[in-house]
Amino acid sequence: MLPGEIFVHRNIANCFPHTDLNALSVLQFSVEVLKVEHIIVCGHYGCGGVAAALRPNQFGLIDNWIRQIREVARNHREELDKTSDLEERVNLLVELNVKQQVSNITSSTIVQNAWKRGQPLSIHGWVYGVNNGLIKNVVDPSITGPSQLAPEFEMS
Repeated sequence: MLPGEIFVHRNIANCFPHTDLNALSVLQFSVEVLKVEHIIVCGHYGCGGVAAALRPNQFGLIDNWIRQIREVARNHREELDKTSDLEERVNLLVELNVKQQVSNITSSTIVQNAWKRGQPLSIHGWVYGVNNGLIKNVVDPSITGPSQLAPEFEMS
């Protein structure tokens, strides 16, 4: 790849909260200025941030960040409770968290307005297997327009 072909924003547990001005600024710049056509939310199995969200411990300031992952876990409690194996639970929550962050990005006004302008933009949700180097697509098909969103998130 050539310089400028990839624009990256990273944070703990690949979270994209609607109130994070840093993430929103990165998203706006990449979509409106760089005219990126693909946004990838890529988590990884065994993520320490996601694992921390499943523990009842306090970790300090990071607790405020991983609270949003705890919300994902709360919303999917029944699914997560189907396994007692901690590694499986962490990895399932990694996948669920990627899906949630894709939803957060696609429901942003930045992405919605790009689609409204007819700008080609696809949002992908992947999870990387650190142990095997494989990528799992957890949002299939990728989101390419507002018609794929829940009606609550379609903006006119």
